[in-house]
Amino acid sequence: MGNLCACLLPKPVNKKRPAKRLANPQAVSSISSNRWTRIRSSRKEKLDDALIQEQAIAAATIILQQHNGSLPFDRCASLRYPNSGSKKNQLPRSSSSRTRSLTDPLLQPHQLVNQDIKLDDLETNRFVLVHGGGFGAWCWYKTIALLEEGGFSVSAIDLTGSGIHAYDPNTITGLSQYVKPLTDLLENLADGEKVILVGHDFGGACISYAMESFPFKISKAVFIGAAMLTNGQSALDLFSKQAGTNDLMRRAQIFLYTNGNEHPPTSIDLDKSLLRDLLFNQSPAKDVALASVSMRPMPFAPVWERLSLTDMKYGSVRRFYIETPEDNAIPIALQESMINSSPPEQVFRVKGADHSPFFSKPQALHKLLVEISKISLI
Repeated sequence: MGNLCACLLPKPVNKKRPAKRLANPQAVSSISSNRWTRIRSSRKEKLDDALIQEQAIAAATIILQQHNGSLPFDRCASLRYPNSGSKKNQLPRSSSSRTRSLTDPLLQPHQLVNQDIKLDDLETNRFVLVHGGGFGAWCWYKTIALLEEGGFSVSAIDLTGSGIHAYDPNTITGLSQYVKPLTDLLENLADGEKVILVGHDFGGACISYAMESFPFKISKAVFIGAAMLTNGQSALDLFSKQAGTNDLMRRAQIFLYTNGNEHPPTSIDLDKSLLRDLLFNQSPAKDVALASVSMRPMPFAPVWERLSLTDMKYGSVRRFYIETPEDNAIPIALQESMINSSPPEQVFRVKGADHSPFFSKPQALHKLLVEISKISLI
């Protein structure tokens, strides 16, 4: 998960310490009171919120039952800048320009900034969403709901031993085994069909593996607060750079040793009491609750496996990066380091997003995905 590999050696389990909260309870009370007044001010708003909630839960249920979904969009309000070349310090950047609430709730399509998209003019209208370590297809439920409304087709997969995939993560021995549900999907695409691959967290390493294996089946690759590795690099190499600076991650990690303590860890779990501060510090409480009962240990073997990436295959796929500036798992400094080491075509930023923008800023993230889908060859 994120930099789940901040260290290799097992760490003593620290006693749980309560996370710091706002120091001004009166201010919190005032904010809460004002919010309650706003909610009560309109029965219609309350009913709309309940309907949206039902639709989101229904979407999540479909994912959990079917693994994949056919989904669709056609609106975007983020700014886009033309490619300025390959200079590392001049990467084109974009960020959503709309006003956002604290939790960026999922809105109905008619509430979005309307901008017509001709799906037939796109190279592909199909997204494949790849979750991060410990997550599953369930985490994309808001993104799927929004994309579907616009006419896009979407597949959200459970990697081996993740989500509802019936496999013990402690028995996974390599990256190829972990990403098999993804490579199977790509292998079975119809002749000439392409997809936009989206990877979050360690899912960035997974889509990189797929880009090297199936470059002609991938139109674009989007890294969301994700591990974007270079040739010969492993996620362990990447995340160990900040091993001494991310105390929250170090305290949250729980290494599991099903083969005995004399052997390397077999998987990594997270202390549930630290999930909010680490991964969901800007996300709604209901999504934190969903994650706390849905996340599973992440297999360790794929994390220390070095990727073989070539310019001819991996390098031929157009890459885009979406930064998550309030990320406590993969801090923005590490994201910038990855971007500078291997510059993508464009860099975007979801302002105010934590490590899980599909929860904390679903609309801003959605708009950027749609924006990226429209970017044509220069």
